[in-house]
Amino acid sequence: MDRPLVALVLAGGTGTRLYPASRSDRPKQFQSFGHEQSLLARTVERAGFADETYVLTREDYVEGVRERAPGAAVLTEPEPKDTGPALAYAAHRIREQVGDCVLLCLPSDHHVEGEFQAVAERAARTAAETGGLVTVGIEPSRAATEYGYIKPGASVDGYSSVERFHEKPDESTARAYVEEGFYWNAGLFAWTPTAFLAAASETPLGPLIERLDDDPAAAFDAVESVSVDHAVLERAEDVYVVPADLAWDDLGSWDALERVLDDTDGNAVLGDALLIDADGNVVATDGHVSVVGVSDLVVASFGDRTLVVPKAQAQRVREVVARLRGEDAF
Repeated sequence: MDRPLVALVLAGGTGTRLYPASRSDRPKQFQSFGHEQSLLARTVERAGFADETYVLTREDYVEGVRERAPGAAVLTEPEPKDTGPALAYAAHRIREQVGDCVLLCLPSDHHVEGEFQAVAERAARTAAETGGLVTVGIEPSRAATEYGYIKPGASVDGYSSVERFHEKPDESTARAYVEEGFYWNAGLFAWTPTAFLAAASETPLGPLIERLDDDPAAAFDAVESVSVDHAVLERAEDVYVVPADLAWDDLGSWDALERVLDDTDGNAVLGDALLIDADGNVVATDGHVSVVGVSDLVVASFGDRTLVVPKAQAQRVREVVARLRGEDAF
């Protein structure tokens, strides 16, 4: 390309659905989940082909980011308000510091295996050549209900226009989406800062963009929390999808670990655990857990906290976190 490629790693979230491993003082991206490196460090390493790497995080996590990604520049968002404001702020700051470039935007907490560099560089070239907004679409390996979907339009030279973004479906709708050739929406994006800010200025993020030069804190106060999909991508013209055949998972909940951990006598186990007459469980701990005579549970024990929930209801961890936050105990 005729301009720098800048990897922007988003690391401001907590990962509440992986409570109690993830808590307010130790977010998901700082955890390793069975690997030597944290999810954040692995993401930064995966993006090592970029000319520069930035990590966008919140003030409380700055030192943790610097410890795990010492070679990356760090940006601190004024407050966490989802990916829409975060990406607009980062695009503005990086354009000030780097100038004309292509941004490759990456969540810090995903599991990725395969030819990631080739996919990322194809997305970046597409963004540079079209001047549009590019998302990476993962070719589905199953009819997942926990991901959004992308319906591709006309295909041109390794990418397609985006006909429509779809929210997380029910099971029968997910099967139909897979049969019709939809992609998973992985939250991986490429665009130039100028193209993104121009598109975002015509959306609910407009009041933020107008104030970023003068007062970033006031800019964030001027908008509500909103994802970049809802705020920008679903409204913009010139949105494209680059397909990717990658082994990918967003590790969004405890049952997701079953897809990335080795099978241990019919269970997915992370840490030191003893299982007797147990099957289909997800067990994770930083101490020791014994599990006897049960099936299809999530048992997660970290520090002084333990969670037990049916695997099929793993998403209900949100309810636990909401209750604990209300009691200022998260």
